[in-house]
Amino acid sequence: MKNITLLLAMVLVTSLSFAQSSFHVNKVIAHRGAWKAQGHPQNSLASLREAIRLQCEGSEFDVWMTADEVLVVNHDHDFQGIDIETSTYEQLLTKKLPNGEKIPTLEEYLTEGMKQTGTKLILEFKPSRISVARSERVGELSVKTVQKLGAEKWVDYITFSYEGGKKAIETDPKANVAYLNGDKSPAELKEAGFFGFDYNIRVLKNKPQWIKEAYALGLTTNAWTVNLLEDMAWLLEQKVNFITTDEPELLFIVIKDTQ
Repeated sequence: MKNITLLLAMVLVTSLSFAQSSFHVNKVIAHRGAWKAQGHPQNSLASLREAIRLQCEGSEFDVWMTADEVLVVNHDHDFQGIDIETSTYEQLLTKKLPNGEKIPTLEEYLTEGMKQTGTKLILEFKPSRISVARSERVGELSVKTVQKLGAEKWVDYITFSYEGGKKAIETDPKANVAYLNGDKSPAELKEAGFFGFDYNIRVLKNKPQWIKEAYALGLTTNAWTVNLLEDMAWLLEQKVNFITTDEPELLFIVIKDTQ
């Protein structure tokens, strides 16, 4: 009986290890999910499922915190005209996305994403419009929610909030947190414990040396939001790790043509 139990445990560990190392590696990060080509609402579960269907390496989504500290997925500070930070979750439920979905909670979004092991979940927690302390709270709660669900292997984090990013790293030193704002050098990010940068392509075209500097420091590189063929081709030439785009289908074609 003991041998059978040990064998089952070994099989379970092996299967988990496979699942956690089976994510696609193709540089394609769908911005707010894969929404554009099929007309799905941005940041919806439908756009997440489409990114998964396309086999994107990652699907990016945005997180805000309501007045009663519920983390929800939406890009803008308001949902269908309701300001998220100053409203309760129940108030947000009075509105729906164009496809009939309600606003997803972070837990619901992560739970959906964890049904597969091909596409990573790129969690952007948004800077609070109220205070820096609230930005830090969103970073902390985002990480704790991921930990609660056991979703660490699925999730990388990005944020415009330098303070919130550092709080996320403090909450889980193993978390992969990249910075978005474009005002910190690779050396500064390394010193602060960030995983890498995810900068607007204009920043990288102005300072292409930052890509090589990041590599030398062991940081990852990403660019947003890259929708033009020539920009995709340039970034591929620079050998960035990831490219965030509203046009994942086009990026797949460009990558194939450059291979």
